[in-house]
Amino acid sequence: MQLKRQKGETNIAAALTLASSSLLASGATYAAGNNLSFPENSADKATDWQLEAALMFYGEQDRVTTLEGVLLAKGEFDDSSGLDIKLVFDSLSGASATGAVVQQQSQTLTRPSGNGEYQIAAGEQVLDDSFDDKRLQLSAAWYKLLENNWQLAGGVYGSREYDYTSLGVNGALEHSFNKNNSTASLALAYGLDTIDAVGGRPLPLATMARRVDYDSETAFRQAFEASREGGSDHKQTLDLLLGFTQVLNRRWLLQGNYGFSLVKGYQTDPYKVLSLVDNLGVTQSYLYESRPDSRQKQSLFLLLKGALNRGVLDLSWRYTFDDWQLDSHTLESHFRHYFSDGFYGQLHLRYYRQSAASFYRPLLLQNEGSISGYSAEFASADHRLGELQAYTVGVKLGHKLGEGRELSYRLEYYQQQSENNGTLLPGELGNMQLFPRLRAVIAQLSYRF
Repeated sequence: MQLKRQKGETNIAAALTLASSSLLASGATYAAGNNLSFPENSADKATDWQLEAALMFYGEQDRVTTLEGVLLAKGEFDDSSGLDIKLVFDSLSGASATGAVVQQQSQTLTRPSGNGEYQIAAGEQVLDDSFDDKRLQLSAAWYKLLENNWQLAGGVYGSREYDYTSLGVNGALEHSFNKNNSTASLALAYGLDTIDAVGGRPLPLATMARRVDYDSETAFRQAFEASREGGSDHKQTLDLLLGFTQVLNRRWLLQGNYGFSLVKGYQTDPYKVLSLVDNLGVTQSYLYESRPDSRQKQSLFLLLKGALNRGVLDLSWRYTFDDWQLDSHTLESHFRHYFSDGFYGQLHLRYYRQSAASFYRPLLLQNEGSISGYSAEFASADHRLGELQAYTVGVKLGHKLGEGRELSYRLEYYQQQSENNGTLLPGELGNMQLFPRLRAVIAQLSYRF
């Protein structure tokens, strides 16, 4: 089962070079990207091959737990070219939100495969506790310094989950001028994803078949199959990134990026549903969600980074907007202080806020239309498409052990609060907690040798 790892909040690490690190960090899809943040390279250049290993734990309160391991090999063939090869393994398990609303009575839902069902107690959030997935990703990134202050970079990646396969290629070109105080960059990336949902892909806004509504197992299976589309589906993503970096003085630099992303194909989450409720707020049935098969996203990014007497400070702002009417603002800062030549501490602060997509609905009312209780083509109750705000507070400590070795560990706290986008909550739902707070802890251990 595919769990989206908050992609709207992607961190990019293991940059190819100092120049291209600002390029890759802007948000395009690159082979070097992942959800971890490795220690920065020391001033000492690696000889031949250098290895970095990291282990990250992500745990939500009463929900999903993730364990991720990363192994990165960085090779320098000469002073002008290098190759990064990275292996990532994720293990995810726990309870995942379905999109259905809380009720004052117990609820019974059919599992995505159709083989079994699960019950939710009265007053409890509707979570599917069968979520369990593994992901393996392999990527390679190459860079080459050319003449006249030009640099070329490229990469490939592939990842595989039980129901999701992702392949991609990327390339970047950048040029330094003005005595190397200015850098302009252009990057392109293409990704192809294949979705093979457990139990098949639900028809858009189809009603969930439940055994309790049928006299026999045969009748239930026929209804379940009738709500499904056979075979797999695909999604294509094309990213374009324009960047500019300017050295302001001997301590400060400013970076700006513009990104454009075009996504075509299957973008519905096959495991999310909506509750169809009456005027008393009582659920009558569950409908599978439906999302558009096209999305255009744009982003603006500004970063100010400075070298202090015994540390480094960066401040950044990102604004994203798309034709789903989902806009977001991100403010983020890192402050690293060197207590000694071999020991540093880093403070991380991040604030994120987004508006709701135009088709986001926390629930559907029976009188909203004539087809399955809803007249529009698209609808989703996925909180990741709703109005929300989140913040992250974290601390990282690092030890330089000599001979190019470094050990670091990071601990962060994440909190997310979903909000009502103005939807009327009928009857009993006005007294229920439909927008619970999500809390998570992130712990990471990294070692470079």
